[in-house]
Amino acid sequence: MALFGKKQSSLKSVKVPPAMGAEEAARLGFKHDLPLSKHMFVEGEHPVVRIEHLNKTFDGETIVLRDVNLNVWNGEIVVVLGPSGSGKSTMLRCINLLETPTAGHILIEDDEITGKSAKEVNFIRRELGMVFQSFNLFPHLTALENVMIGQTKVLKKSKEEARAEAIKQLEAVGLGDRMDYKPPQLSGGQQQRVAIARAVAMHPKVLLFDEPTSALDPELVRDVLNVMKDLALHGDMTMIVVTHEMGFAREVADRVVFMEGGVVVEQGLPEEVFDHPKNERTAQFLGSIE
Repeated sequence: MALFGKKQSSLKSVKVPPAMGAEEAARLGFKHDLPLSKHMFVEGEHPVVRIEHLNKTFDGETIVLRDVNLNVWNGEIVVVLGPSGSGKSTMLRCINLLETPTAGHILIEDDEITGKSAKEVNFIRRELGMVFQSFNLFPHLTALENVMIGQTKVLKKSKEEARAEAIKQLEAVGLGDRMDYKPPQLSGGQQQRVAIARAVAMHPKVLLFDEPTSALDPELVRDVLNVMKDLALHGDMTMIVVTHEMGFAREVADRVVFMEGGVVVEQGLPEEVFDHPKNERTAQFLGSIE
């Protein structure tokens, strides 16, 4: 196998098998994931996110993801760890098609989203909330307006409905007294909490977090993590979180996934991955940062 990040052309014509049928995928996924997660599995349930043989290259040469396979189940909190450049953020961005996979299949509730038209992709993104590293708020809008705009423009809610939901979510993240502030008037941590409120207000099927604390000063990280913990433990949400926050992963994750070199190296229960890693590279990575 060639080294990750080396320029190659082997994935230009990579062939992957068709996506599995829903029943077979659910049966095999259930058997595979049951011992790896704290999730309360129910016999016969289907994963809400299914990734099969996902490959991604940039410029047709630099391999970033190679044959990634992963299920995420309704209500499960999956935390993805790995060194910089491991492909974890690219995988996350492929799930909502901010990056187009080179090959492979991504299915949401057994509906394949890869290969869809631009119009279909925009519809799919309604079901996939995203919290970015850099907040991505509209600087000319207040916190309240930032949380309302997706509801009115995308979900076609009335302003009254959107306002009520925005107030509810801003209060939930501790910003009920900052609703009329614009992003430049807020700290980085407060902006990120507005971004979380905005994502939750859309009531997505899956909420994706792409290193949500990496752009924050250390003293601001705690408040954001506390909001995420509360959401994970009490929000009845399905979450996929790419992060370097090991304490969060230990405390909140149902399953921890370790990636390197564009592949899933190891996955399992947090206590197993952290305290008894099966892969030497996982142990080296965790040992270097704990």
